[in-house]
Amino acid sequence: MDGVQRNPVWTNMILRSYARNISTLAKKTNIYKDVSANADSMTSVTMDSYLNALEKLFVIEDVEAWCPAIRSATTIRSGKKREFTDPSIAVTAMGLTPETLQTDLKTFGFIFECLCIRDLKIYSQTLGGKLSYYHDRYDLEADAVLHLDDGRFALIEFKLGSTEIEEGAAHLLKITRLIRKYNEKETQVPLREPDLLMVITGGEMAYTREDGVKIIPIGTLRD
Repeated sequence: MDGVQRNPVWTNMILRSYARNISTLAKKTNIYKDVSANADSMTSVTMDSYLNALEKLFVIEDVEAWCPAIRSATTIRSGKKREFTDPSIAVTAMGLTPETLQTDLKTFGFIFECLCIRDLKIYSQTLGGKLSYYHDRYDLEADAVLHLDDGRFALIEFKLGSTEIEEGAAHLLKITRLIRKYNEKETQVPLREPDLLMVITGGEMAYTREDGVKIIPIGTLRD
């Protein structure tokens, strides 16, 4: 696509490494170490050129960090979250099967997160939607922050199983409290509070918790 003849074996190795780090904050240096272990003649500059080509082909599409000033700036993890444009690419790159995913729920959870991010991007396009994530060094996180072009935004967690919903909701509520606490001190330039707190799950029932957090099955997100 850019006039450069590329090595298909190296491309497959990069895709496998990226797939193993899907939905994580893995650094490029870690991916390079993974790939160069089997391709010792590849330089980091060469790997970057492959990644750039994969971005242009809409194979990979990382998610940027949301860095509000609700904690000290040094506590925010601002690296990119590694994502594919479609989770099926990662599944194919790792040679996974439905049976494999059912026995490896941790990997399945990362694949599920990629699927949710893909759907959120698609469904929010007409509203000017833009996705980021929040994660600080205290492991307080929101898997996704969806900003609309009218200023509204939602804090979102992705939980494949129902047993993790409570943890996800707690994260979202704590970030909301941090924003309120920040606004009590910074009254001149307050941060907007989230308009929606949502946990997207692999379940079947949508409902609103007493604390206002929406529980949304991925299958009903479009509705």
